[in-house]
Amino acid sequence: MKLNDLKPAKGAKTARVRVGRGIGSGLGKTAGRGHKGQRARKGGRGKLGFEGGQMPIQRRLPKRGFVSTIAKLTAEVRLSDLERMSATEIDLAALKSEGVVRKDAQAAKLVKSGTLTRKVTVKGIGVTRGAREMIAAAGGTVENV
Repeated sequence: MKLNDLKPAKGAKTARVRVGRGIGSGLGKTAGRGHKGQRARKGGRGKLGFEGGQMPIQRRLPKRGFVSTIAKLTAEVRLSDLERMSATEIDLAALKSEGVVRKDAQAAKLVKSGTLTRKVTVKGIGVTRGAREMIAAAGGTVENV
C-alpha cells in the first residue's frame, strides 16, 4: 500500500443533495419540506424545547438536586496530611503555609483517612468524629473556636 493508493471507504463520501432544483431531482417544488406548516417555512423550527405552546417537559418536571456554594471553598484534609506537617498547632493558616490546602480556601475539615501517631493541637477547623477520636488517641486535642 502506498500513500497515493489511499482513498475513503466506499459510501463514506456522498454527493450533496441539491433540493428545490426541479421535478427531475426528486426533491423539487416543496424541497422535501411537505406542504405548508411551520417547518415548511424559512427559519421555521421554533426555539429549542418549544412544544407548540404546551408546557415544555423541562418546565413540567420538578427541579432536583443541590449544589453547595461553599463546597469549593472548603478543603478536605486527611490525617495522613497532618502526619507529614512540621507544625504542632494546626489551623487554617498553618495548612495554607505548608501547602496542604489551596491559598483561596476559606475553611477546612479533617477527615479520618490515614493514620496519625504524633501529638497535635487542632484549632478552628472542622473535624469528623472518627478523626477527633484518632487525634485524641494520639494524645492531641481539638479546640473549637
